Order: sequence, then C-alpha cells, then structure tokens
Amino acid sequence: MPFTSFPGQESSPSFSPDGNQIAFSWNGEKEDNWDIYVKVIGTESVLRLTTHPGIDWAPAWSPDGRHIAFHRRTAAEDGIFLVPVLGGLERKLCSMQLGALFREQAPSWSPDGKLLALSEPVPGQEYLRISLLSVESLERPALTSPPVSLRGDFYPAFSPDGRTLAFLRGPTAGVKEIHLVSLPGGEPRRLTHGNTHIFGLTWTPDGAHLIYSSEKGGTAGLWKISVAGGEPEQLAVGRENAILPALSRDGRRLAYVQSFGDLNIWRFEVPRAPGRAKPPTKLIASSQMDAGPQFSSDGKKIVFVSTRSGANEIWVCDADGSNLLKLTSFADSRTPRWSADGRHVVFDHVLEGQLDIGVASVEGGSPSRLTTDRSNDAVPSWSRDGRWIYFASERTGAWQVWKMPAEGGKAVQVTKGGGFAAFESTDGRFLYYAKGLNVPGIWRVPVAGGEETPVLEQLGAGLWGHWGLTQDGIYFYNARTRAIEFFSFATRKLTKVATPDGEPNRFNPGFSVSPDGQRILFTQIDNLSSDIMLVENFRW
Repeated sequence: MPFTSFPGQESSPSFSPDGNQIAFSWNGEKEDNWDIYVKVIGTESVLRLTTHPGIDWAPAWSPDGRHIAFHRRTAAEDGIFLVPVLGGLERKLCSMQLGALFREQAPSWSPDGKLLALSEPVPGQEYLRISLLSVESLERPALTSPPVSLRGDFYPAFSPDGRTLAFLRGPTAGVKEIHLVSLPGGEPRRLTHGNTHIFGLTWTPDGAHLIYSSEKGGTAGLWKISVAGGEPEQLAVGRENAILPALSRDGRRLAYVQSFGDLNIWRFEVPRAPGRAKPPTKLIASSQMDAGPQFSSDGKKIVFVSTRSGANEIWVCDADGSNLLKLTSFADSRTPRWSADGRHVVFDHVLEGQLDIGVASVEGGSPSRLTTDRSNDAVPSWSRDGRWIYFASERTGAWQVWKMPAEGGKAVQVTKGGGFAAFESTDGRFLYYAKGLNVPGIWRVPVAGGEETPVLEQLGAGLWGHWGLTQDGIYFYNARTRAIEFFSFATRKLTKVATPDGEPNRFNPGFSVSPDGQRILFTQIDNLSSDIMLVENFRW
C-alpha cells in the first residue's frame, strides 16, 4: 500500500527501531527543497525535522531511536548531520563531497550506535570508499580500498550482528555488484554477478539474506539473495520501479520507493532574436527511456539510445523523429556518435563485465568490437577527418582521453590530468572534453599536443553528457540556473537560450547541437515523481 502519496518526490525510507515510524526525504509540497520528515504508520500527520535551504537526503534512524543521521548538500560542501527525532538542534559530524550522483546513499548505523558506515571520495580521486565514522570521536578510518580501476564502493549496510558490512562495488559506470566484508576489516567477497544496476540493499533480521533492488528483470525490482551465495530470487512485491528497500527491525514491514519518470528527447530552436523563442517540441518519446541523441554531420539524421525494445540499444531516425531503425542487439549499448561521413556509429557497450567500444554500419551488418583492453573504455567520438576515434579509458587507473585509428588498433593517450567525453573542434585544431564522471567544467587541449586548459567552469559535476560544441562556442545545461545557455568563445559571456520544464538525467548523456547551430536536442525527465510503498506482514 502507499505509505506516502504527496506531491513531488519522497525517497530514502528508514524505519524507527520499533518499526512504527518511517523517516524519509521529500522535496516538499511546492517541490522546491529537500528536507527530512517523519511519519507514523497508520496516520497522515507528518513531522518536518529540517528546514535548511540546502538539500537534505537519505535519513538513517539511530538504533536507540533518539537521532536521525542524514546527508546535507549545499553550494559550499556536503556533510553528515544528526538531528533529534522530535526536531531541535542539529549536530554536524563531518564534511565530505559526494555530489548529486550519490544523494540517496544513507549512512548505516552499527547495531551498538557507535559507528556510521558511509561512502566518501578517496582523497584526490573520483571513486569512493567505505569509511567508519565514530559518532563520539568523529574519526573516520577507511574500511575498504577499491582498486583504482573501479568506480568505487557505495551503499554500506551493517549486518544485524555488526560483524559484516554489505556494500555495492561498481566495476563499471553502469554496473554495481554486492560485496561483503568482515569487520573490523578484511578482503571483500563478491556476492552477486548480475552485471546490472543495483539501487540500494538491506539485511533480513536473521542476517542470512539481503533484500536489494536490481534491474536484473529489465526494470528496477526487489530481489533476495543468501549471504552464503547462490542464485537471487525475485520477490512477489516491488516488481516495477522499486528502489531503496528498507526493513523494520523485526522484518515484518518492508518499505521501498516506487519511482515514476519518463526520459524523452526534446528539440529546442535557438532564438534568432531575444524574446522570440519557439516552444520546444517533444521529438523522440516512448513509454521507455530515450536519451543520448546526436545529430549527424549533415543534420539530417539523429542517433540515440533507447530501452523501447527491452534493453539499452542504439537507434537511428530522421531529424524529424521518423523512420526509426535499431542498429544494435547487445542489451547494453550507450553513448552513440556519428562518423563524419554519416555511414557509421561508434558507441560503448558492456561486454564480459566491462565497457568496450564498438562500431556499427547504418547500412546493416554485425557491429565490430574495437577495444579489448582489460579496462573500461567509454564515451567515444570521431575526429573531424574520420581518421581517429576518441574515447575515455581507465587503463592508467584514472579516466583519461585516448584515441585510436578508426579501424581499430593501438591507442594513444591524449590527456594527462583527467578527461572524459571528448569532441574535436569544428576546425580540428582542439579537443574539448569534460574532466570526469563527477567533476565540473570543460577543458581543451591542442589535438597536436600541448597544455590542457580550462574553458568553461559552469558545467556542473555529473553533467559530462549535457553540452554541445559549435564553431562559435558551447551550448550546455547550467544546473544552477536550470537553463540551456551559450558560452561565446569571442566574448566569454553566457547567454540564456531556453529553460526546459524538466531536468536531465545525470546517468545518461542527453545533449546535441545541429551543425548549423539552430537546433538543440535535450533529454529531460518528464513527469518525475516517487512515493514510498509499505508492505505489511512481509515474509522473506
């Protein structure tokens, strides 16, 4: 049954120790700010615990029932805070920089209430590790040390006896697997091999199983797996768009978030005079995800990624959205980019548990695999002369831009200070690129080699796939103003172009500018909402 059905989005449920109340985050009646709330099961009254203008997410109820820990994000910093369950003076436990990509990662209390397990960035790196924060001393030694070639460790959860910590480890940008580590420390053991996204996990009261959300069935649903290993089993409840499960201490109540959102591709016309913008058009849409668009070099075709066939695949259509054609059948293909002559599309896809680069002909035939290095290779693009393919790779231990011959062959490293999602300038002299998965800004480096310099700082962290390059400047989505803006190379000034009704999905690239600079493709989330669902008399 629905536990909440408020306007906007409710997320991250956490049970009180007696199982009769749930703390959660909600963006409010006006959908203008995230705060922490508490609601008693069986009543409609809601207690608001925080009123800070920052973003308050991911509550975690303390074992003694007296406090709630949560994650707060402001323009200056992120941090973990404590607030009494009846409201009152907050206490800051630590500062950290997680970013919007990891907003729903609640800290996990140890059963004795002395420690909080949390996911935080490794100093000087983009990937995350699990640390144990002492609520009393505020010391937080690292528990896990993920290999530098991985995305890091997420969503920690103490077992009921406090002897084991479950967490997610991300081998690639689109895959997470459950791992277990004994406390006070040791070598983690991998539990799942689903090769897909996982959205939160929780322990059963006996410590024998984990309940988690996975896209294993094609859409986010709830699954159960024994900590001893074996095949996961899908639950009878929470089979559609179910994420972030939580169990009461006695296991009789299950809560989870049911989210609804439609990711579609919109077309915006660049206004030729101030105040004369045409209304946007929903160009490519379905009941499934449509994202990652790019115009062909002549502006007559669009390539994009969609789940309308049941999996992430590459599709091609005319510039008006008609004459759709599916190019791939890999089940997990992403970030397609046109060749200069419009005859081929390069993309990344998951093969053998890692991201690799592939290329497909628009005239048909089997796609070819271009990279086989034992690393993640992603977000490719073609050089203007068609001779090279740029791509991001972790083969040196951090994301850098590389290039290889278009027909495949030995790759050459291009950037040294970090790089991701690169495009050549229209004259072929410079390479423009985002820095990383969760790093703000756009940089450039001469194609022939040279100094790597910052160009645009207003592109927010996590928006690496939401900008487009033209001869005169860069169009991009500014998360602070919630608008599509133009950065002029000549004046170095910003100009507002359009204000989308929806927000982009940071996990999917969603931006392209037509060759004549007159049209922008923007992927936005339409009709986004979420409610917390409650299952009584749950049996695991």
